[in-house]
Amino acid sequence: MNIDVLGLDGKKIKSIELPVQFSEHYEPDLVNRAVLTVFGNSRQAYGTMPYAGQTYSGKLSRRRRDYKGAYGKGISRVPRKTMWRRGAQFGWVGTIAPGTRGGRRAHPSKATKIWALKINVKERRKAIRSALSGVYTTSKLVVVDNNFEHLKSVKDLTPVLKSLGFETTSVKRVRAGRGKSRGRAVRYKKNPLVVVAQSCEVTQALSNIPGYDTIDIKSLNAHLLSLGYGVPRTCIFTEGALAILTKEKLFLKGDS
Repeated sequence: MNIDVLGLDGKKIKSIELPVQFSEHYEPDLVNRAVLTVFGNSRQAYGTMPYAGQTYSGKLSRRRRDYKGAYGKGISRVPRKTMWRRGAQFGWVGTIAPGTRGGRRAHPSKATKIWALKINVKERRKAIRSALSGVYTTSKLVVVDNNFEHLKSVKDLTPVLKSLGFETTSVKRVRAGRGKSRGRAVRYKKNPLVVVAQSCEVTQALSNIPGYDTIDIKSLNAHLLSLGYGVPRTCIFTEGALAILTKEKLFLKGDS
């Protein structure tokens, strides 16, 4: 399989042979499983405080003739805390028990829950190869010259992206719900993923354009290569990234 290498002006420079990783059969089910594993491993644990709603003294005697007891008062056996006292009369409010005001929750979320998922190493590598194949077979793969990695600013990057047929803006929408008050009110439509040989100058420039993601070839995963189930993402590979993919046999059986 051959593919054209484009220059910074969007014109063909030469043709190169694609690495063998792009020849895998595309399996969206396998890619989706790898994506869910990435989601599970990046999920932040959350939960209530372990002793929430149980920090009160809810001790109340039910025995006959005990001081400050509830015997013979005609009230249920709910744990109660004392709010006020007038002689032998007491004002009580339910506590500790679920369903009472200020009480604990019956089944609260627990921060000790493990959200991480596991996937076999060979299965993960096959999922990445399958995602790469999906990008190629849907004609969403663009290969550019290594000079692309040396672009330092958005000003230099904008005409290059336009010559390659990509936009430097992204469609945005306002998120519904509480996320608006938590610093993530705006969501941007995904632009192409840029895969480079290693961390370089263009990485910082692309971080200033909404919707674009950059990653070095060794850190590639199935989540970045897809937009959802069965939807491969448009990708821009540099020639150097493909060279490393071939030389080091990444995501193959012998990958170390």
